[in-house]
Amino acid sequence: MLNTKMIGNKIAEARKKTNISQAQLAEGLFISSQAVGKWERGESMPDIITLNRLAEILKVDLNYFSESFRSVAAPTGPLGVQTGEMPPVKQMKNLNTDMSGWNYAAADFSGTDLTGSSFRSSDLREANFDRANLTNCNFSTLDLAGASFNKSTLVGTSFSKSGLDGTKFTDINLVDVRLTMVDLRKTIFENCVFSGVDFEKSDMRGLCLDGQTFTGVSFDNAALNEVSFRGATLRNVSFRSPYALTNKYYRALKTICFEGAVMDKLLYALLKGMEIDLSKVTVV
Repeated sequence: MLNTKMIGNKIAEARKKTNISQAQLAEGLFISSQAVGKWERGESMPDIITLNRLAEILKVDLNYFSESFRSVAAPTGPLGVQTGEMPPVKQMKNLNTDMSGWNYAAADFSGTDLTGSSFRSSDLREANFDRANLTNCNFSTLDLAGASFNKSTLVGTSFSKSGLDGTKFTDINLVDVRLTMVDLRKTIFENCVFSGVDFEKSDMRGLCLDGQTFTGVSFDNAALNEVSFRGATLRNVSFRSPYALTNKYYRALKTICFEGAVMDKLLYALLKGMEIDLSKVTVV
């Protein structure tokens, strides 16, 4: 949870250092000066998008608002910020922001560049990541229930040991994404393309992946009972158990639906050898 009093003190300190009034800051944020006063008194707190804008106006690193941040005096660099600090958010290509341990429930990150950011042990229930750039982000040990990832950029993104109940991934090309030990049983994937994705040790039981495309994807050691790949395209896909092909894993694979799927010859031969029903599969 964020400390509202601490955040307020930091806003006031940075505002005074930049020599602007509460009214001027409020004008730049399109809010009332009373709202700024409430922040500085610790009575309320700006949301993450407003914090981004504050960091830009006050010429501080977004991590400045974190309890662990320690300011160090240094020469000013070419962007008008101190050497060794990150420039304002809008000027950055790679944020590399540590956003761990904070409460972001229902936060609006839509359209935000969060490249390289880390979310650990945070509350992200119903957070909005639509169209956000999440390249190389790390989501670990947190609650993403009900979060939305519509047309987000997911490249090298990592999800691990987290709950994604009702989380929606729509109209996305997932590239080199890792989903490790993640509960995906109630996750929603619609109109997605999976390239180089690893579902290692994730619980995928009952997951619907109909009509989507999988290239170079690994389902190794995942729980796959009753997963549906109706009409999906699968190329260079791997299904492997932790050890030898156990009876339990074999039975799980036999419950997968491949009706109407398109797959390469190697995968077809592998699954056919396990006596899985591929009567309505197209081989390419």
